[in-house]
Amino acid sequence: MQRRLVLATAALSLAGMAQPARKPLIAVGGIVHETNTFNPKKTTLADFEAGIGGAAGILRGQAIITESRNANNTIAGFIAGAEAAGLELYPTIVAGPQTIGEVTASTFNTLMTELMERMQQPGGAGRKLDGILLFLHGTMVAEGHRHADAEVVRRVRKAFGDTIPVIVVHDFHANVSEEIVKMTTALITYKECPHLDARDRGEQASRLMADVVAGRVKPTQALVKPPLLYNILFHNTFAAPMKAVTDASKAAEKQPKVLVASVPGGYQYADIPAMGPSAIVVTDNDPALARREADKLAAMLYGLREQLVLKIPAPAEAVRAAMSAEKFPVVFMDTGDNIGGGSSGDGTFILEQLVGQKAMGWVMTIADIEAVNGAYKAGVGGEFDMLVGGKTDKLHGAPVRIRGRVKTLTDGKFVEPQVRHGGGRYWDMGNSAVIEVEGSTRDLQNLLLLTPKRVIPFSLHQLISVGIYPERQRILVAKGTVAPRAAYEPVAAKIVEVDSGGVTAVNPAHFTFKQIRRDLWGVK
Repeated sequence: MQRRLVLATAALSLAGMAQPARKPLIAVGGIVHETNTFNPKKTTLADFEAGIGGAAGILRGQAIITESRNANNTIAGFIAGAEAAGLELYPTIVAGPQTIGEVTASTFNTLMTELMERMQQPGGAGRKLDGILLFLHGTMVAEGHRHADAEVVRRVRKAFGDTIPVIVVHDFHANVSEEIVKMTTALITYKECPHLDARDRGEQASRLMADVVAGRVKPTQALVKPPLLYNILFHNTFAAPMKAVTDASKAAEKQPKVLVASVPGGYQYADIPAMGPSAIVVTDNDPALARREADKLAAMLYGLREQLVLKIPAPAEAVRAAMSAEKFPVVFMDTGDNIGGGSSGDGTFILEQLVGQKAMGWVMTIADIEAVNGAYKAGVGGEFDMLVGGKTDKLHGAPVRIRGRVKTLTDGKFVEPQVRHGGGRYWDMGNSAVIEVEGSTRDLQNLLLLTPKRVIPFSLHQLISVGIYPERQRILVAKGTVAPRAAYEPVAAKIVEVDSGGVTAVNPAHFTFKQIRRDLWGVK
């Protein structure tokens, strides 16, 4: 009898104990696409699945957590920030990043259907979402949706209502619209280009979400868009002129009521009404302050316009100058074939000049699966004689005849342990080959890396992993404009932006715009 009394008393004591507070449940997802509307190649579901050199193009469920945790990207920031702030994440689907032409309607709808279905079935009896974190690039264009990122948020709002907190993180190159600002609880964009703060912005979003669901803050935000095309050539936030505006945005966040201040540079390769830079400020229930601070940052942006003067060499001039340089390596930014901006990755305008002018000690990467297959057929040490590059379209140069020998064959996998643009860690080029091009000497080798996939040059380990030592070469070619700087600046004696042709040419005069706002400074 006494034992029963003790057990009953213990049971009552346990029942009366306060149960651990349930962590707020926050969905995480995203469709990440930087759409170049001047690239005629449509983006399909297969393109999302293939990715652009990463180990996985689409991540689902718990794989989002396990694959991202050790990276330095936005999703890794969501994870770290949530754990520190006491949030429980519910991972859904993250598709991308990818960057080509417009996303097909069927692809967009397929991904959206899966995103919505996964969001509507969080695990656990009686569980419901307390908030939603979305990573959206900010430049996605799909058939039927000129601002597809806003359409993602619109469908989320339709399904979950206007009261659930929805916080979105955009890339620095976002083309922000008034529509998406109105639909989000808070919009955060990367502050830095190269994007070294991708993880930081994810952590910032999670911290803000924790404050919102706890009722500690009530975000209000304002958007101001100066009438300006802020050319991508000047997007480097670690140098003038953009550095001053970036520093001002960071300083603004030190004000007690300013939660977020973002100044994305925009993305000039999307012919849409929202194209161009923006100033977005989020405050704690102070819309007037948000507007004043956004106005200040937008005015600073517009005030830089006279400094945005395009004056860069064509490929022939750039190669001639590099051949007579006194310090090496000289790094070329192949701006017209900027893979991260939606180009083909097989542009040959610079390759043609390297071969034609008999430059020595150069390295370049070309995406050409046909050439890769030829190299594998020849085998290591075998002779190589093929037309390379210029096969995707007629916009990036003609194929160039390359003679030499197969130096290396590799599985194309490598790891970037440092914080580089975008924060990616695990990379996969696919089975790749290095060709030692004729004219090489033992000390000055001309090396052509052939890959089956387009791989954005965000890591020197892309070269090191295949036996190329960048610091020993005279000329390195990176297919980008600003983003590769984070990887290449540590070894470069000089960086030269080259005015090469292609769908990411830096001069807007190469393109015909039909849907952008009228009278934008910098278009002509």
